[in-house]
Amino acid sequence: MKFLIDAQLPVRLARFLQDSGYDTVHTKDLPEQNSTSDNQINKISIEQERVVITKDSDFVDSFITSQKPYKLLLVSTGNIKNKELETLFAKGLPTIVDSLEKYKYIELTRDEIIVHQ
Repeated sequence: MKFLIDAQLPVRLARFLQDSGYDTVHTKDLPEQNSTSDNQINKISIEQERVVITKDSDFVDSFITSQKPYKLLLVSTGNIKNKELETLFAKGLPTIVDSLEKYKYIELTRDEIIVHQ
């Protein structure tokens, strides 16, 4: 599974996923870095079959109306410390990956992983 981490999320999350064995890039790794447009992120996601991980609800709108990006993981934890976010991902990673193999849009909250169909 391949991931693309959006600008509002820490580079630390991308490194955590890389260390966990997943092909992961952060927008900071892209030529336009955190200025990369949502359209460009969607394009990269589709071309490279990457799951976009974001806090940006604009991606939800885009996914619902035009099935872009390729797959979507919405992080809806509100403000959270980077370490807490990493802990949520560490705890939920098997379920996240399993869900994304079956579904195209899931959501991570502080308490649960929600599958949107």
